Amino acid sequence: MIYLDWAATAPLSETAKQAWLEATAVTGNASATHAAGRAARSVLEDAREQIASVLGVDPPEVIVTSGGTEADNLAVAGPAARGRVLYSAIEHPAVREAAELHAPTHAVIPVTADGVVDMTALESMLDEDVSLVSVMAANNETGIIQPLAEIAALVRERAPQARLHTDAVQAVASLDIPKDYAMSISGHKLGAPVGVGALIAARDYPLVPLEGGGGQERRVRSGTLNVAGAAALAAALSEAVELRSEREARLRALGVRVAAACVRAGGSLSGGDVPRLAHIVHALFPATDPEALLLGLDMAGIACSTGSACSAGVYRPSRVLEAMGVDEASTPLRFSLGEGTTEADVDALERALPAAVDMARRAVRA
Repeated sequence: MIYLDWAATAPLSETAKQAWLEATAVTGNASATHAAGRAARSVLEDAREQIASVLGVDPPEVIVTSGGTEADNLAVAGPAARGRVLYSAIEHPAVREAAELHAPTHAVIPVTADGVVDMTALESMLDEDVSLVSVMAANNETGIIQPLAEIAALVRERAPQARLHTDAVQAVASLDIPKDYAMSISGHKLGAPVGVGALIAARDYPLVPLEGGGGQERRVRSGTLNVAGAAALAAALSEAVELRSEREARLRALGVRVAAACVRAGGSLSGGDVPRLAHIVHALFPATDPEALLLGLDMAGIACSTGSACSAGVYRPSRVLEAMGVDEASTPLRFSLGEGTTEADVDALERALPAAVDMARRAVRA
């Protein structure tokens, strides 16, 4: 299988695997006070310090969670109790639905046809009632990068009381996130195991518990601490950021080839000439059957997706593309690359894509 769905989940990296295995050798509940518990706590706090060092924050600002979804919900729920929540039209469902669940009032910030937050619209929405502005660092479907620094400057000017949050799940390995944002990250996008992530939030960021329990993480996140998961997350994040420049250059070159292959097969790239993540190529294919298109590529041994894996199962139009004004008649394909992607993988895609598109077009006409 040629795996071009790294944005859905990345294979477990050797670095993260070794960190996880070493941490599992330490027996003890990190909340216990005996020697075994203290040993587990030491591993956890080492991981917390490592994550903090990589991201340039203080260790107490790192709250270990079960993943990006929990981190997003934590980030939204606290500020939501204090006022109106604004979130972009391209947010992950974890942000959107948390706002709908917890915020008495909330509103959607529109995006342009290029998939970028409409700054004029945002400016008109900011006032003294806004308690949170949440905009993802880069979209998980299209890879389009959002202007976080400009957004922060505008919010500070028009609604200085508002908190800032960004879902950085897809972007943390590729971008430096402005320090005035609370940040959600997820381990399995980086090569760590599924089931661990973190919310990076300043000490004075308003947080409320999502569920009752022991309050192990800053008294807002309960549950027996995932020591091995935290160690693996720290290792994967450190490696990703350390090798960022080298990996970005290689993936950018491969992505150019993938994009060209999409265009030759009759597709077009989503959005305009805007910054986007190197590892995500998102293309639109008109007059094609989405299930037939994915099936054709799968039969050729190529794994990709029509959008976010979080909404996978039965194909349905993307909220992200709808917000961008994309014609629903076009089938989206997301090819996402990673450390293990090779030139040979792209060679295989170049060979398989035209036939898969042709089959999908015949399925529409049938």
